[in-house]
Amino acid sequence: MHRYNKGIVMWLFAHFLIIIGLSARVLLRPRRDPASRIAWILFIAALPYVGALAYLMLGEVRLSRVANPRGAMNDRSLAFHPQQKQAGISTVVAPGFSIGESLSGFTAVGGNTGKLLDDSNATIEAIVRDIDAATEHVHLLFYIWLADNNGRKVAEAMARAAQRGVACRVIVDDLGSRDFIRSEHWSNMSRAGVHLARAQAIGNVLVRILKGRVDVRNHRKVVVIDNYITYCGSQNCADPEFAVKPKYAPWVDAVVRFEGPIASQNQHLFLEDWFLTTHEDLRELSQHPVMQSQEGFRAQVIATGPQNHYSAMPELFATLMFSARRELVITTPYYVPDATMQAALCASARRGIATTIVLPAKNDSWFVGAASRSCYAELLEAGVCIHEYVGGLLHAKTLTIDGEITLIGSANMDRRSFELNFENNILFEDSVLTQAIRCRQEDYIGQATQISAADVAAWTGPYRLRNNAMAMLSPLL
Repeated sequence: MHRYNKGIVMWLFAHFLIIIGLSARVLLRPRRDPASRIAWILFIAALPYVGALAYLMLGEVRLSRVANPRGAMNDRSLAFHPQQKQAGISTVVAPGFSIGESLSGFTAVGGNTGKLLDDSNATIEAIVRDIDAATEHVHLLFYIWLADNNGRKVAEAMARAAQRGVACRVIVDDLGSRDFIRSEHWSNMSRAGVHLARAQAIGNVLVRILKGRVDVRNHRKVVVIDNYITYCGSQNCADPEFAVKPKYAPWVDAVVRFEGPIASQNQHLFLEDWFLTTHEDLRELSQHPVMQSQEGFRAQVIATGPQNHYSAMPELFATLMFSARRELVITTPYYVPDATMQAALCASARRGIATTIVLPAKNDSWFVGAASRSCYAELLEAGVCIHEYVGGLLHAKTLTIDGEITLIGSANMDRRSFELNFENNILFEDSVLTQAIRCRQEDYIGQATQISAADVAAWTGPYRLRNNAMAMLSPLL
């Protein structure tokens, strides 16, 4: 009996040691959202052993020295030339450019032009044409590259370019593009002379978990050709039918093809990721002279990742929301905001700005869809117009301000993009290109159902309970 009691005491001691030790670790971790701290401590207290395992796997973003360099490629001052800096930035976009520079080190540069591509297939056709016309180098980075029709077209174009002597480099995320890496297209590019790299390599899963979260991914979509042409938007290298999740198809994306100095910033970003994955320092490519033009608009690459403070992307989104004077329109597939960003969006509507957000009616992540809808009541009460797109999975990540300013790129308005993913976006000020994106946003609204306060009030109790529970769990994930 004495031995039995001693065993119970030892078990209780270990039990509370796990709770207290991990709770202290949660409290001491830097860059932690307070809501996330509370959620993790409650989870660990309620389920100590499951909570301990979950926290070790998902609770911390630990970046190795390689993943968070302090060496050769982290000086982004090389990504632009002093003569490209221009005065006279409008007071509306100035706060956005300032916060963008504080986050990723790139300044706004002038002399750029851009065109919004018609759709996903048109984007791939344009990329293939540019690859076929390349004379020096082609650099591609995609989170997801599928071995489908569009994926094959780009892979074949890269092989052709490499065979005629163009320096071709490709980075894909090791998880997002895992099937493509095992396909014949990957090996065919390698045999043709394309240099290939896998970002955030997983390797042995158990060892990878000990090093940090497996789901810290490179979510960027970067295309740079001859240091003068670049693409930015939401599209992966895949068909809109998106074979890995066909029941949500078509995936509806928005991509802009840019020409001008802004390409050198995306170039530098690609070369940083290349250095992280291969340890090959190619910084001289980002220092090549860029063709100058007196015409064109100002633009800025805004790159973020787990190395930034956890509120980096929310600060950018909130700054842009507060910059609006007449109108704010947002499209995003995933809306799981932190308190700051939710408050900023509500404040935009409350101060009289025509504020609209467009989300997919059917989300490929039921968790995200539920968490998003938990925000609807507060947004509607503040005066935000909510539309749910029914023409497929709206994957476009766009934000327009007053018909003059646009942010487009890979970042979603959710906690993965805030804290876990490496993202890239371009912020620019141009009424013509912004109006083209506004027209596209209106097309989305035309294929969407507007959500009213009455619709939300009609939700059943269990449905609201599920939505609010998922929102409560979002800081854990």
